Amino acid sequence: MKFVLHLIPAYPATPEERERLRPIAHRTDKTQQLLDEMLEMTQLCEDVGFDVVTFSEHHFYTEGCEAGATPTPHLIRLLLNTKRIKIGPLGFVLPTWDPIRLALDVAWADQMSKGRAVCGLARGVFPRWVNVLGQHYGVTPGFVGPEADEHNREVFEELFEVVKLAWKDEPFSFKGKYYQVPFPAEGHFWAPHEATKRYGAPGEVVGDQLRKLSAVPKPYQKPHPPVLQAFTASEKTIRWDARQGVVPMVFQPFPDLTLKSFRAYQEEAAKAGRSLKLGESMGTCQFIYIAKSQEEARRMWREGSYFVFKHFHSKVDPNIPATPEPLVEHKMTVMGTVDDVRRRLADIQETLNPEYFLWLSDQGYLSRDDMKREIELFATKVMPEFQERPQPAAPEASVVH
Repeated sequence: MKFVLHLIPAYPATPEERERLRPIAHRTDKTQQLLDEMLEMTQLCEDVGFDVVTFSEHHFYTEGCEAGATPTPHLIRLLLNTKRIKIGPLGFVLPTWDPIRLALDVAWADQMSKGRAVCGLARGVFPRWVNVLGQHYGVTPGFVGPEADEHNREVFEELFEVVKLAWKDEPFSFKGKYYQVPFPAEGHFWAPHEATKRYGAPGEVVGDQLRKLSAVPKPYQKPHPPVLQAFTASEKTIRWDARQGVVPMVFQPFPDLTLKSFRAYQEEAAKAGRSLKLGESMGTCQFIYIAKSQEEARRMWREGSYFVFKHFHSKVDPNIPATPEPLVEHKMTVMGTVDDVRRRLADIQETLNPEYFLWLSDQGYLSRDDMKREIELFATKVMPEFQERPQPAAPEASVVH
């Protein structure tokens, strides 16, 4: 497995502090504390052997909960303060973005880090901000209803086509329902056409007309950085991911449904000409509370990030329980000692064989010391048993003189 730590991220505070200091997200001291924790957790993950660190995009959280906000500054800061680990949003909420700006932000980050950027994508959950930042496409979160879901999906899939075209080496034109390149898509007069013909990419101009564009720079990784899909439970999305070569991080409350999703991805990938083993190019998500005793793990579970699910997610999505107990019952949360967590991972590996295992962390809800202890314990006592190990190099052939 490849191991991913996901930062929500959240302003560090207890529930009492969030109420007493409201609105906590207006405070510079707490903003600095959030930034410090994001960087410290990321550097720790790199030091102890995690493969990837990801973080969410959300906006307007004066409560200081899922307060990641615009992903690009965090992406570049974390990449430039690490050396090995891959990093990326999980994800950019694509129906609220200009797709070329998104493609360029990722490409620049990938170039600056020499190939360590990851591009996670999401469709959006909360109308408080998706409605505002996605108003130019008329999108709302999909859970609002079937019509909203289909519109959100249609916008998402069209914009993803533009992102992929922007990452390619050749100029392109695009005329979609929601986006055009160039604008208008049929082209327009371009006064410096002679210079572009001489120095630019072939095909950008025809006569004195600009007909195609090419976004620059291109990503360092070829053809582009890994693309992940954030926390999906929809079979329709998972099958789309399989056709597109996108890696879904499957968030399912029932093991049998998770296995069904994994098989659907494998089946759809085969139809698209991708022959994959079960679990290849897929990930699964868990909440983890690991300690030296069950009692200590349960304390962290009670104090952890389910605060945001209780007060926010469960209020807007009826499929999300308002208490964390069902997630333990349905094996979405594992808590306990090293042996307890190791047994759960062995079960996941045996039944799903995921390429990625993502830990939904409690940064901002548990103390910094609690999080560091958990990460170090998990990385030293659990991960080595399940990590991919490089294959030994083949012996060099003997030279006969």
